[in-house]
Order: sequence, then structure tokens, then C-alpha cells
Amino acid sequence: MSADPWTWIAAILTLAIFSFLYKENPFYRFAEHLFVGVANGYAITFYWHRVLVPSLINPVSHGQKLWLIAIAIIGALYFTRFIPKVSWLVRIPIAVVLGYFSGAYIPRAIDAQILQQLRATIVTRSMFANWQSGLWAVIIALGVIATITYFFFSAKRKGILKPVSRIGIIFIMVGFGASFGYTVMARISLLIGRLQFLLGDWLGLIH
Repeated sequence: MSADPWTWIAAILTLAIFSFLYKENPFYRFAEHLFVGVANGYAITFYWHRVLVPSLINPVSHGQKLWLIAIAIIGALYFTRFIPKVSWLVRIPIAVVLGYFSGAYIPRAIDAQILQQLRATIVTRSMFANWQSGLWAVIIALGVIATITYFFFSAKRKGILKPVSRIGIIFIMVGFGASFGYTVMARISLLIGRLQFLLGDWLGLIH
């Protein structure tokens, strides 16, 4: 067994979290609250030393980028949420953040989720360098067309639209299944990592 006290603390907290598999209990709640508190404390410290001090306090204290004072004042309006009489001022920084990130994110999202995917579905002659890549290119293109047909509600699904939309459902289910399987495997890998820590680093039963 490990003689490191930090390993024992980590193992006990891990078991406290795992105790939720039986039912909610004081051990789980203690570990949960401890995690939230430590995470918030770390985040506050991180943002203070890595963001506020180098990006705001140091430049302003040296007489540089004085316009950052206005940005800091707008950011400080978040704390007006705790003052009922002026709590409406919190809408100002929220509006600024939403407006900025919407303007910055929308063009990137359109490029990544629409334009790049359109380019990936275009079948070109170079894709038929071998039959495998050519086959997959055709399958992807047909899958995209069938999936889009399923979401085409301007016409009644009859004739060719009916079987094509059913094929689209199959492609949608395959996509959902792959996404769900990836999520499950990610969680299983976390579980395996914790079990390896408990049985190896803590108890020394495996190497």
C-alpha cells in the first residue's frame, strides 16, 4: 500500500464519490462540496494571476492601455446582481459578452459546421484513387443527401422522398449511436483510470 498521505486522501475522496452508486450520503456530499469549493478557489486564483494581473493591473499601473479601465468597470457590473436596487445593471456586461462572442463565434461556426462539411461531401475525381476512398466518398455524399431529405418538410413524403428519408433516418441513428458510444467509452476510460489508481497507486495490487 502507498505511504503517501496525498494518495490516501485522493483514494478516500474517490471512494466517497463512488459511494453515490449505492445512494446519496454524507460522504458523497462532502466530496462533492469539497470539489466545487476547490475548483472555484483554483479558478479564482488562476484568473487573478494569469488574466487580471498580467492583462489589466500591470498595464494600467504602468500607464499603458488605460482604456482597459472602462472594460474593468463594465465587468465589475456583474457584482450589481447582488444589489437589488441596481441589479438591472448586470444586463450591460451580459449583453457585451453575448454580442462579442456571437459575432466571433457565428462566422467560425458557419465555416466549421457548414462550409467545411459541404466541402467534405463533394465527390471529386481524386477521391477515386482507390476503390475504398471512392466508396466512402459516395456513401458520405448519399448520407448527407438522405439526411437533408428527412428534414425537408416543404413537400409530403411520397414517391422517391419516402424511401430516401427513411435512409436518412438510418444515417441519423448511426450518427447518434457513434456519438453516444464515444461518450460512453470516454466515461469508461475515466472509470478504468480511477480503478487503476485505487488498485495500483493506492493498494499496490496491480502494476
